[in-house]
Amino acid sequence: MKLTIVIPVYRTEATLDRCLQSVVGQTYTDLEVILVDDGSPDDCPQMCDRWAARDGRISVIHQPNGGLSAARNAGISAARGELITFVDSDDFLATDTYAQVMPTAERHDITEFPALCFYGSPRARRLTFAPQVVTDREHYWLKMQAYRHTYAWNKIYRRRLFDEVRFPEGRVFEDVFTLPLLLQRAQSVATTDRGLYYYCLNPHGITSRARGKELEDLLEAHLAAMRHWCDDAYYLHVLNTQMDVCEHTGKAPVLPPRTVSPLAGGISGRQRMKALALNLLGIERLCKLNKTIHRWIKPRS
Repeated sequence: MKLTIVIPVYRTEATLDRCLQSVVGQTYTDLEVILVDDGSPDDCPQMCDRWAARDGRISVIHQPNGGLSAARNAGISAARGELITFVDSDDFLATDTYAQVMPTAERHDITEFPALCFYGSPRARRLTFAPQVVTDREHYWLKMQAYRHTYAWNKIYRRRLFDEVRFPEGRVFEDVFTLPLLLQRAQSVATTDRGLYYYCLNPHGITSRARGKELEDLLEAHLAAMRHWCDDAYYLHVLNTQMDVCEHTGKAPVLPPRTVSPLAGGISGRQRMKALALNLLGIERLCKLNKTIHRWIKPRS
């Protein structure tokens, strides 16, 4: 088969059928589906087995709970397709997504396609792309701001990119850690305006409830990426995370200091003001000021 779809499953019995119906109902059929039951304590393990008995393209891995990264990694190790993609079991896809995206994915190492983010909530927004091919990975990360949409699930990858790469187990924001590693091994990245992934808001998800330790994971992931690619707009993006980490943990900032031009391209008016404050105060005093302001505002909100 050409495409492997890895679906981690944990506590999603209410949405699993919808997810799998959207996958097995794809008009593109040259695929295998690997369900990774990550020790789910509900009816998901039995549901996975029933789906596998119903459709020969589906296989199931049952394993003790290890988290999303461990589940994805198990699927990667079992994958047989030339290309690989991921679907979260509380999400779903438009029926012809892979039929529309695969002709592009077969020619490139990473292909990114549209997503409707936070589907079913007031925060819903559509993530779209102009069709293009990029061979400059720095351009993709910085100018196309890939760091804002590192999601594993709206991309199809050449499976060989994972020969020496796995998702970091025991971490959250695992996609931010992993995408830069895959990019360093990719020769070309394509974006397309075809297909649609429905990313459903999970208010109980780890990233939705991220605080100190989780945000430290996110900051560490971005710091690793910054060793390869950084400009003023990306630095300000990471600065936001550093300020949040300082606020929630009380720890001193670890983001390296940088003078940022308020006139840099690709930044908003609010970011320009933040750049001015950074240059005037320095990162440590800016983080302290941010914490003080939030402490003053919150009791009054």
